[in-house]
Amino acid sequence: MAQSGALLTRLVASSVTAATKAGKIIRDIMSKGDLNIVEKGKNDLQTEADRSAQKCIVTSLSQQFPNVTIIGEEGPSIGCELPSDWVVSDMDQEVLKVDLPSELNDVDVQDICVWVDPLDGTSEYTQGLVEHVTVLVGIAVGDRAIGGVIHQPYFKNSENDSLGRTIWGIDGVGVGGFKLIKPAEGRRVITTTRSHCDSTVQAALDALKPDEILRVGGAGYKVMLLLEGKAHAYVFASKGCKKWDTCAPEAILHAAGGCLTDLHGKKYSYNAKVSYPNTGGVLATAPGQHQQWYLSLISSEIKQRLV
Repeated sequence: MAQSGALLTRLVASSVTAATKAGKIIRDIMSKGDLNIVEKGKNDLQTEADRSAQKCIVTSLSQQFPNVTIIGEEGPSIGCELPSDWVVSDMDQEVLKVDLPSELNDVDVQDICVWVDPLDGTSEYTQGLVEHVTVLVGIAVGDRAIGGVIHQPYFKNSENDSLGRTIWGIDGVGVGGFKLIKPAEGRRVITTTRSHCDSTVQAALDALKPDEILRVGGAGYKVMLLLEGKAHAYVFASKGCKKWDTCAPEAILHAAGGCLTDLHGKKYSYNAKVSYPNTGGVLATAPGQHQQWYLSLISSEIKQRLV
C-alpha cells in the first residue's frame, strides 16, 4: 500500500490490522490446546500465544516503520522465520480517513514509542477466562499516550456470531470500532484486579465505598468496562502495572473523554527511556466521571505507599 498520509495515522491504521491478526493467532493457539506456558515470575506467566502474538505485531510494524521504537512486554523478538500470513502490511481504511489535530500531522519519528502487550490477561487466558483477554498497542508521542488499539479476540459479535473486535482511539480525534456508553448514575461500580489484591489495593477500594466491585483480569479489559458503561472507575493501588498495560488504554480512554493517571493524579510518561513499572498505581475514570473526586477519597497514607 502506498505510504500516504500522516505517520501517526498510518501507524494507528497498521496497528489495528496487526492487533487483529494477533488476536486470530491467540485463538488458533488456544484451539490447538498446547499453550506451552513459561513462568516468568510470581503470578507472571507467558504462553506460546504471548510470544507468537508479539512476533506478529512487532515484525509487521517494524517492516513498515523501521525507524519507530517498539517495546514489547515479552522483550526483544527473537530473530526467526515467521509464517508468511503472520506478517501483515495492510492498513485499516477507517483510520486512514481521520483528520488529525494540526500538531499531530508532522510528528518526528524519533519522538514516537510504541508499547505492545501482545496478550493482556495471560493468567485468565490459561484458565479459560478468555473474555478478559485483550491485545494492546499503544502509541506515544514524546511523553504522552496519543494513539491506541485494543483488540478483544473473544468478543462475540451478535450479528453473525463471529469472534473479535478492535477498538482504536487517537487523542483529539475520538474513538472507532464501537459505540461509547456512559455508566448509569445512582450507584458506583469499581473494577479492579482479579488476582493481585493486597491490603493496600483493598484499602483504596474501601475508601471509594463502591456498590459493586468487578474483579477482572487485564488493564485493557478493565478500561473496556469503563468505555462500555459497565463500571465508573478502575482502581489499582499497586506497583504491578507496566507501561505496555496502560499506554493503549489511556490513549483510547482520553480520546473518549475519560482519564487515566496514577493515584497521585499524575499522568504517566511513555517515552522510550522511562522505566517500565507504573509505580504510582492506576486510577482511571469513565467519560463523564470526575477523576479528582475519586482521587480525593484515597488517603495520603495509601498514596504514600505508591511512590
